[in-house]
Amino acid sequence: MKELIETIVKPLVDFPEEVQVETIEDDTRITYHLTVNKTDIGKVIGKQGRVAKAIRTVVYAAGSSQQKKIFLEIGE
Repeated sequence: MKELIETIVKPLVDFPEEVQVETIEDDTRITYHLTVNKTDIGKVIGKQGRVAKAIRTVVYAAGSSQQKKIFLEIGE
């Protein structure tokens, strides 16, 4: 899943080498924390959050086969 998020986000940003995805897992959920350069945060979120929503939709669909709830957090 980490590779999927990186594959989606890296072409969108100016600094793809600074894209990082951390995984935090517990009993009922998996949280992926996406970190990008400050100047790229707007590109990842998009107008009215459309790009972020699309990324989350793909990630949630890819993870639907798992028994845990999946969350994607975007930060700088």
